[in-house]
Amino acid sequence: MATAQTHGRSVVLVDGCRIPFQRSGTRYVDLMAYDMGRMVLKGLLTRTGLDPDAVDRVVMGCVIQDVETSNVAREAALGASIPKHVPAFTVTMACISSNQAITSGAELIQSGQADIVIAGGTETLSDPPIRVKRSVRKRLFEARKAKSPRDYLQLVKGLSPSDLLPESPSIAEYSTGEVMGESADKLAAMFGVSREEQDEYALLSHERAAAARDDGRLAKELVPATLPPTFDPVTTDNTIRDDSTLEKLRQLSPVFVKPFGTVTAGNSSPLTDGASATLLMSAERAEAMGYTPTARLREYTYVAQDPGAELLLGPAYAIPKVLDAAGLTLGDIDVFELHEAFAGQVLAVLAALDSDAFATDTLNRASAVGAIPMDKLNTRGGSVSLGHPFGATGARIVTTAANRLHEEDGELALMAACAAGGQGHAILLERVAS
Repeated sequence: MATAQTHGRSVVLVDGCRIPFQRSGTRYVDLMAYDMGRMVLKGLLTRTGLDPDAVDRVVMGCVIQDVETSNVAREAALGASIPKHVPAFTVTMACISSNQAITSGAELIQSGQADIVIAGGTETLSDPPIRVKRSVRKRLFEARKAKSPRDYLQLVKGLSPSDLLPESPSIAEYSTGEVMGESADKLAAMFGVSREEQDEYALLSHERAAAARDDGRLAKELVPATLPPTFDPVTTDNTIRDDSTLEKLRQLSPVFVKPFGTVTAGNSSPLTDGASATLLMSAERAEAMGYTPTARLREYTYVAQDPGAELLLGPAYAIPKVLDAAGLTLGDIDVFELHEAFAGQVLAVLAALDSDAFATDTLNRASAVGAIPMDKLNTRGGSVSLGHPFGATGARIVTTAANRLHEEDGELALMAACAAGGQGHAILLERVAS
């Protein structure tokens, strides 16, 4: 368990933003994660009016690394005209990578190593790295030593056409071989979450996101992305399905566990490209520079469970730890933001938190943590409707939660997310009066 107020240095969120999220293979298909990261960093600097020279560190999350920009935080920072003397590093923790970026930035501020940190994340799923088989890779490595045509012929001797077929990456657990959607199906069955409930939740996510887009709440968090060669701005998410209905969702077939599974393309988060960023400062530096923060970072934690049995259940473990550390209950929280990897995953987490059996058997508590009210949860939609660029989702959620505190007149916000590897995260924000 960690606190963001160590040694009397309070860490505050000044602002946050993201470029519009786009379904993979659409508007951002020709962009690298670097391009999106550069644009969101530039957008954050522009909207806050921050002198780039004032930045002490840049931290960004990214999951699917491009070997050309392995430290994409550094490349994106340079591309956004952040001075060369500002260090930058990239973190990866699956779906909570930009959460880790934010708390890493907070720890730099707590320890006095920094006063101003930009933390966020970037991800493209339109252009994942495609490899050839290891046997071919080994021969390509040996090709460096080849000096004659005969040497090259020896390198390809014995290869079959099938050896040259590319290997596409899969979203599967290395330790178990299980695809995440299979784990979501298993989790939904474990907690008795029906297909109907998952479809209803997915529809609610899309309806809430569409309403937040139409009334301008989402627009307040967006900075435009400009795409070459015309540089026409992208100003809105294209992940929200305005035409979604329960009837259409019911017609979709299970994707992962066939034919009896309950997880479909309609109640899952889509493959998404995007980037996000937040501006963190010490409270003293923010005040000295005339900034009015939106929120103060309070408690946060990271947890890990068995990826075979509880891959996506991390929030059910992380949330009670954060609440206990802060001396709070769910009833004290005004704003909840949960990452929606799958509708069934969110509903299973909610069921676990409200289960006496889970509390006593797993959390060593006398009774259930409690029920999260649906009218306080993800009121602007979530990852099912807004999309999920792996490395960028966490900073989106933190930004949304802080903004909701002000627009919904709340004091405390709690965010949580699951991640590959059976890991999870939760963080508590406290509103700063404007």
